[in-house]
Amino acid sequence: MSRQDRKEDEVRRMLETRHPAVPADLAARAAEHGTRLLRRHRAVRRAAWLLVVAAAIAFAIWAATAEPWMTPPAKTTPPLEGW
Repeated sequence: MSRQDRKEDEVRRMLETRHPAVPADLAARAAEHGTRLLRRHRAVRRAAWLLVVAAAIAFAIWAATAEPWMTPPAKTTPPLEGW
């Protein structure tokens, strides 16, 4: 008997046996669990967007005050010749 046949026989035996009893409140518990998961995912998504917006505002304030696009002033002056 091959491995495939053995697995098929085992599945058939499992399907022929009596199925276990399902709790009466299983659907209600599953729905409640799903609601909690959705609420948690929504809160995480909102927190992530809040973090992105805060980072963008912080970057805009830093860019406005530091003006990184401007060249820094020269540290030394060029020598004066011809005086």
